[in-house]
Amino acid sequence: MSSLWSGVPRELRRSVLLVTLAVALVGVAYGVTATANGFVVWQIVLLAVVVLAGSAELLFVGMVGVGASPWLALGASLLLNLRNVVYGMAASPLLRGWQRWVGAHLVNDETVALAAAPSGPRAAVGPVRTLAERRTTFFLTGIGVAVGWPVGAVVGATLGQVVPEPEAWGLDAVLPALLGALAMPAIRSGSTVAVAVLAGAIALVATPHVPLGLAPVIGLAAVAVLLVGRDGDAGGAGGARDGLVTS
Repeated sequence: MSSLWSGVPRELRRSVLLVTLAVALVGVAYGVTATANGFVVWQIVLLAVVVLAGSAELLFVGMVGVGASPWLALGASLLLNLRNVVYGMAASPLLRGWQRWVGAHLVNDETVALAAAPSGPRAAVGPVRTLAERRTTFFLTGIGVAVGWPVGAVVGATLGQVVPEPEAWGLDAVLPALLGALAMPAIRSGSTVAVAVLAGAIALVATPHVPLGLAPVIGLAAVAVLLVGRDGDAGGAGGARDGLVTS
């Protein structure tokens, strides 16, 4: 472990520790939420160890907790985790041989973000990180997540058993707040804000008319609306360009 630690660039060591702590704290919230939604300790821990995908697990236990079909919750969680396909492609150059089998389980937002972190505030003047340094950062961050998340889940599950009414403590708001916090960094451009607002509106309208838990999935139709709008704009722009060329 000491060799792994020394292999991480000095300026990233603090980030690795903070990420581990943050993941453990979110794991506590996950454990409390899962317990409040009827999951038993072994189920919570099994999900935390085997799935190791915080946002997907939070979505799964949240949807099941409000009465959605487990299969629907599974589908929504898999959809949410599709981003890991892209993360895996980004992490692939760092891994060789058996490392791919182990590393595949550790691919997530935190490990890829720190492994791919720029070399400094201005990458052009910062020290160039070697492949070995990025690989070590990936694995050490992954170990922190793989340990911190289940440990936090166990603490949360234990805490959830001694808090009879989580809603009285406001803990029932933890899941939507966490999912919102996870989504906020991705909502930057005008188009993503438009999709988020439209998806929320669709989900609100659909909620009274569909089974519990299905409304957020239907809200994903907002992505299709945006893509159709972009195609229309591109077509219009193309037509305008053609008109300029032929005029």
